[in-house]
Amino acid sequence: MQSFRPCRSMLFMPASNQRALEKAQTLSSDGVIFDLEDAVAPDAKADARKLAAEALASGAYGQRLRVLRINGLDTNWWRDDLAAASAVKPDAILIPKVDSPDILERVEEEMAWLGGFDSVALWSMIETPKAFLRLEALAEATDRQTTWVIGTNDLVKDLRAAHTKDRMPVMMALSNALLVARAYGLSILDGVYGNFRDAEGFVVECKQAKDMGFDGKTLIHPSQIEGANSVFAPSEEELALARRMIAAFEEAKAAGKGVAVLDGRMVEELHVQTAREQVAMAEAIAGLNN
Repeated sequence: MQSFRPCRSMLFMPASNQRALEKAQTLSSDGVIFDLEDAVAPDAKADARKLAAEALASGAYGQRLRVLRINGLDTNWWRDDLAAASAVKPDAILIPKVDSPDILERVEEEMAWLGGFDSVALWSMIETPKAFLRLEALAEATDRQTTWVIGTNDLVKDLRAAHTKDRMPVMMALSNALLVARAYGLSILDGVYGNFRDAEGFVVECKQAKDMGFDGKTLIHPSQIEGANSVFAPSEEELALARRMIAAFEEAKAAGKGVAVLDGRMVEELHVQTAREQVAMAEAIAGLNN
């Protein structure tokens, strides 16, 4: 559905706050999630929808991913949210609390009825116990779905668990989501870190998420952008090694060999695939800054 684009830092912005939406045009996040759900009071939904549509239509967000989080299907607002989106074509629609394939199917049917969504992807919030128990069914629900966003705060609440630095109370759920996402070719983003004043703790959680395999992190404050961008981007050392691995493997391949040796270590196709992904990521990030 979409060509590869970095999503190291996806910043939630309340669509009811025009000043915040304008500020997001100048920030270095890889994407903006225009939030019509949790961040917007019930009596502000209509105004937020209008502001989000105007922002999405403005063309003022450059190469950033533009994602619209609609209200849940258990409300009276979600159809109006989609109707507003049909004319402005965000990069994706983010659906909250996706815990059954039926939710994805209903949204896709509404999009087909409205028209105008040919190039628009579906992103799913995976945040309830039911969702984590139905991961494969959710992954198979529609080819339009490209990305999962993990809602860790909601999951912790529903489990009656504790927020801990190592996230052990939800580690099984996070790991299972990663396994299924990779099995079905989905991108997957880690949940928000609620204490935006705790920069050190935020970076630690970003590093944990990167080590686990997440593609990026959702954010609640602009101060978190730099940390997420830095952690989820390949370092200069990683890039240098990746390029050397690719060169060594290509040289070995040209000599009729199936593996290469670099710095005393074997380099096989699987290592080169990872190296090429790192280089592609770096090139895509460079493209965002041009």
